[in-house]
Amino acid sequence: MNKRTFILLVFIFAKFVLQYSLVSPEYELHRDEFLHLDQAHHLAWGYLSVPPVTSWISSVILFLGGTVFWIRFFPALFGALTILVCWKVIEELKGNLFALILGSTCLLFSVLLRLNILYHPNSLDVLSWTAFFYVVIKYINSENPKWFYIGAIVFAIGFLNKYNLVFLLIGLVPAILLSEQRKIFVRKDFYLAVLLGIMIISPNLLWQFNNNWPVFHHLKELADTQLVNVNRLDFIKEQLLYFFGSLIVILVSFYALLFYSPFKKYSFFFWSFCLILTVYTILRAKSYYAIGLYPVYISFGSVYFGDLLKSRLKIILQLVLLAIPILVIIPIFNIIFPVTSPEFIVKHPGPYRALGMLRWEDGREHPLPQDFADMLGWKELAQKIDVIYSNLPDKSNTLILCDNYGQAGAFNFYTKTKDMKAVSFNADYVNWFNPDRNIYNFIRVKSYEYRDNELKQTSPFFESSCKADSITNKFAREYGTTIFVFKNPNINVNQRLKEEIDKAKNHR
Repeated sequence: MNKRTFILLVFIFAKFVLQYSLVSPEYELHRDEFLHLDQAHHLAWGYLSVPPVTSWISSVILFLGGTVFWIRFFPALFGALTILVCWKVIEELKGNLFALILGSTCLLFSVLLRLNILYHPNSLDVLSWTAFFYVVIKYINSENPKWFYIGAIVFAIGFLNKYNLVFLLIGLVPAILLSEQRKIFVRKDFYLAVLLGIMIISPNLLWQFNNNWPVFHHLKELADTQLVNVNRLDFIKEQLLYFFGSLIVILVSFYALLFYSPFKKYSFFFWSFCLILTVYTILRAKSYYAIGLYPVYISFGSVYFGDLLKSRLKIILQLVLLAIPILVIIPIFNIIFPVTSPEFIVKHPGPYRALGMLRWEDGREHPLPQDFADMLGWKELAQKIDVIYSNLPDKSNTLILCDNYGQAGAFNFYTKTKDMKAVSFNADYVNWFNPDRNIYNFIRVKSYEYRDNELKQTSPFFESSCKADSITNKFAREYGTTIFVFKNPNINVNQRLKEEIDKAKNHR
């Protein structure tokens, strides 16, 4: 094993160790993770909010035992592979050992530590962006048409993981057209590769067509409820914060792409960055959508610094560059990661507020960062529903209906009652109902803001009804979520349920 390989393995090992150390045991899984895990039980070529790749990974997690270890493993793996791909980019750009170490350090101590905590499509999305950029660089250097086909496969996998990858093409294609590399568009293999990519993603496009393009409904709902609260200035500010310790490396990469002669043939990467970031800003995109942009620019900047600081006399500057990403993250380590208790955060909100972490998607400030609050209260909810279910005299034909996918998925993950699955009219759960069975017991989970009228509205349809319990963890986003129990219906509940399912699907 040579020295370079050993150093790379050290970085990858450090990545896994860090990722498994960044969540305090008092935090649980995140609400989004529950939905992604439940998709493994309902494999399809598409879902309301995400393409199918996440469900495939969830199937592997389920096969491996479905434990938290494996749930944490895959985002850590994608983060480690992002470091590996950037390592290969730097090698392709003829970077020296210092460039390799600098690039890996910048990636290791960055926003990717936070991103790779949670099991969601974003970790693989960043890897997909980075891998596609690597393929582009490989083709430019070799002009070997095989990289067209590899690029098509990389893009297709990335697209089937998260539609966000489309924005890479929105910025990259015009930038290439305006550069000397536009000659790729007259290559026959380019169009054959495009056809290959379309063939790979076509099952998902067909699913979207057959389901009335729910992706557009999801985007509209996202724009109306979340993106409308995105401040464009905050979007730009957060771009600076994500890789703050590597900011000098990224900025230097822009200079190098424009003025450093060995990078002349890659200059379109600069304009691609500008185009993509401009589109995101105009559309009020969530700031983390753009994270996949940065690793390749860290690679360019690292190679330039490696060439600039070759002399042994400049070793102090090398050490400073390596130290900055580490020194920047140390003071905020206990703030940006869920390693401190909710009680501590509530008592010391200043640093969290200064970083904008207390502002949620609704545009308002709350006691805890949204992601942290979304990792609390789930075990309590599942345990309380389990107790209620175990006390039912006739457990057969029981329906557990939740307000949102987090509640339904959390119960399905944490419950000890393995023969019961919760459902919801929210997200993909609306497609996973079995409305044909007779219902005698109805357990209704209502979010705090919707709970007040539940007994009044639903009690007339059952002989027995009561408010059974609620989530008492005041730090949880689901605090106050209430569990109602209804028994012995006096109407045709199945018909009513079918009507509600149809209504939810039509609304979608």
